[in-house]
Amino acid sequence: QVQLVESGGGLVQSGGSLRLSCEAFGTILQINDMAWYRQAPGKQRELVASISSLGTTDYADSVKGRFTISRDGAENTVYLQMNSLKPEDTAVYSCFMSGLKTILPRDFDVWGQGTLVTVSS
Repeated sequence: QVQLVESGGGLVQSGGSLRLSCEAFGTILQINDMAWYRQAPGKQRELVASISSLGTTDYADSVKGRFTISRDGAENTVYLQMNSLKPEDTAVYSCFMSGLKTILPRDFDVWGQGTLVTVSS
């Protein structure tokens, strides 16, 4: 089994910063793609940022230049540094990872439990 544990959410004022972390635990052989999604009240879940095993990153237009996704392969962890936060960034942020396990079945894709980010104006 593979599980993700997130941390770092909270309340911050507009213009402030937060750093989210998501660490994977379990029978992991390798992690391929890592990503952060968010879902605001009354809205659909959207992809915020992703990073491949080669370090290729992609961002939603709404966060480009403000958010940075990074990964630590040795620690099976993905981070999301969020700067210049805006009230419209308020949402539940969830991490996602896909990869291979050391046991069968090999493939896995798993979600974190979600962490609330609230940006006050």
